[in-house]
Amino acid sequence: MKVYLAGFKTIEKVWGKPTEDIYLLSSFYEHKTGRYGDYVFQEKHILDSGAFSFFGGGQSVDWKKYVGQYCDFIKKTNQKLFFELDIDLITSLKFAEQLRKEIEFQTGRQSIPVWRPSRGLEYWHKMIEEYSYVAISASGAFDSAWTRTNEGLRIMQKLLALAHAKNCKVHGLGYTFISTLKQVPFDSIDSTTWNVGGKYGNVCLFDKNWNSARQRRPKNMRVKDVKNLHLYNFENWVKFQKYADKNL
Repeated sequence: MKVYLAGFKTIEKVWGKPTEDIYLLSSFYEHKTGRYGDYVFQEKHILDSGAFSFFGGGQSVDWKKYVGQYCDFIKKTNQKLFFELDIDLITSLKFAEQLRKEIEFQTGRQSIPVWRPSRGLEYWHKMIEEYSYVAISASGAFDSAWTRTNEGLRIMQKLLALAHAKNCKVHGLGYTFISTLKQVPFDSIDSTTWNVGGKYGNVCLFDKNWNSARQRRPKNMRVKDVKNLHLYNFENWVKFQKYADKNL
C-alpha cells in the first residue's frame, strides 16, 4: 500500500533532503500562485484538484476557468496521477462529469474519479469498468463520516473487492485509520496527520506493530520548536510509509 503524505509544502524549505523516494500528495490549490517545488515533478507524486479548498475560501468560482488552469498545471508538470474535480455535492454529478471529460480531453490522460455514497453502487460499477484507478472519499466535511463506522468498513471491503476483481486500483482519499488498514486493502491512501499533529503540538508515534498513537501536548503548555516537531512527525510517517509499501 502506498501512503502519500500531504502538506509537504509546509516543511519544504527546512527539509533539505531529496524526496524522490517519498510518496507525496499536493493540492493544486497550494500551487495556484505559480510557485512550487521540484517535488511536484517526481514520479512518486499524486495531485489533488484542490477544488474544495478553493470553494471553501469563500470565493466565487468559475469552474471552467479553474479546470483550464488545473489542466495547464498538469501538462506543465507532467502529472501522471491526478484527481477529478468531485464537486457534485455543490454543483451536480452531471456538471462534475462534464468537467472530468474536459480535463481528460485537455490532458490526454484519465483522471482518478472519486466515489462517495451519493453516487451509488451502480456508479461504482461504472467507474471500475471505465477506469484503472479510482478513489473513495474518506475525509472532508461533507459525507465521509460513514467510513468511520463498522458498516462503512464492510461497504469499503465490498467496494475494494469489486474493484480488484476488475484489476482496478483504489485510493482512499484522506483514509488514515491505521488500525483498520489491514482490513481495507487500498492500493494507496493519503494523510496529513503528521502535519496536523505538529500544528496542535502533538507527537506522532508508531509502536512496534506500526500502530499509530499521538503523544498529546500537556495542557497549558506551548511547543517551543514547531519546525522540528513537524520534521520529527514527517520523518516518522516516512518510516511508516516504507513499512506500508512492503507489508500492507
